[in-house]
Amino acid sequence: MTEQTHFGFQTVEAREKAQRVRGVFDSVARKYDLMNDLMSLGLHRVWKAYTLAVARVRPGDRVLDLAGGTGDLAEGFARRVGPEGTVVHTDINAAMLGCGRDRLHDAGTVLPTTLCDAEQLPFREGSFDVVSVAFGLRNMTDKARALAEMHRVLKPGGRLLVLEFSKVAKPLETPYDWYSFKVLPRLGQFVAGDADSYRYLAESIRMHPGQAELKAMMKTAGFGHVDVHNLSGGVVALHVGLRCGAGPASA
Repeated sequence: MTEQTHFGFQTVEAREKAQRVRGVFDSVARKYDLMNDLMSLGLHRVWKAYTLAVARVRPGDRVLDLAGGTGDLAEGFARRVGPEGTVVHTDINAAMLGCGRDRLHDAGTVLPTTLCDAEQLPFREGSFDVVSVAFGLRNMTDKARALAEMHRVLKPGGRLLVLEFSKVAKPLETPYDWYSFKVLPRLGQFVAGDADSYRYLAESIRMHPGQAELKAMMKTAGFGHVDVHNLSGGVVALHVGLRCGAGPASA
């Protein structure tokens, strides 16, 4: 039987999801930063700044930024690791990666930039001190495999930071649903000329594992300790996993 997964609220063949997600981000790439500011009222910058603070990267560290998109986290990491460190900026989507590379170059930051699939990382085991993925895990087809790969490429003692939309606190559910399904698609149509892609983004948030479930998935992937930081009433959560030892190899 063909393996199936979710694309928003739709059930699709697993092999079809990556192509559909690629279409979404091909469509929104050029307006991605503007839409992030409008959708979150600028809060995405606060969430990312918090992630950078919690990461505690040091000069000389090696950092892998997955689903790095337009490069704002990669740029922040680059400032912290300094010239003696390395930040590898990656994305599976060429349009997003190109936008990020151009933005980084315009800011005077030149980083290794790699088109790659987080479920099949082209790096040796134990290559990085920190791995980050911001607002990208929910779009991956096999999240368990991706998490295992992130664990594999971390050094013992290394940290994974997963910044992602999550399950909001109960009092916020009704206004959050109204905003997500009534306002967000209209905003996407007005600014980016694409309501459907932003409707998918709202649906994908609802299908993504909540705080406790994602923590359990990270533990299964081999992370010995996982902290969960709820931000903005659970609209977003930062999961921080520690690679304590060798752990299970990537599937």
